[in-house]
Amino acid sequence: MPIKPEVLKINPSAKSRLFLIEELQLRFSNGVERTYERLASRGNGAVMMIPIDKDHNVLLVREYAGGIEDYTLSLPKGAVDQGETFYEAADRELKEEVGFGAKRIDFLKELTTAPNYMGHKLQAILVRDLYPCRLEGDEPEPLEVVKWPLSDIDNLVANPEFTEGRAIAGLYLARHFIQQNP
Repeated sequence: MPIKPEVLKINPSAKSRLFLIEELQLRFSNGVERTYERLASRGNGAVMMIPIDKDHNVLLVREYAGGIEDYTLSLPKGAVDQGETFYEAADRELKEEVGFGAKRIDFLKELTTAPNYMGHKLQAILVRDLYPCRLEGDEPEPLEVVKWPLSDIDNLVANPEFTEGRAIAGLYLARHFIQQNP
């Protein structure tokens, strides 16, 4: 197992309303020093829900994604509020974005995106035994909920509108978990 580099210094280099960029000055075990940049982790984390209804459909949301300047089909997700557990955040975000609460909530896996450059972590959460319940969310417009058969996720992954890597991973994690824990 490699030895982690020594962190010599962490300096904020840029900040926006949502993002903080940091420089990490590191010394590796062989004596080499380097400066890395990263998009720092802020807040309390985030959750991504894989909601499965009674008919074994995945409930997806279609929403505008500023990063790609287009609408995209993905899984519902959101920030964990101060004092919330991942499970509480998943249930709340599900109610806000999809209009359902969940009686059965299972943790699947912690996921990262570009860990060489970002400190963000997302908790993939399977939610089942859904019941209608809507909370007011913070989205600028209502999200369209799209049902897709869990048995047909290979075609969903091939859909050009469904491109987010974390969502693709979440679907396969959920399908495997359900096969092992019906």
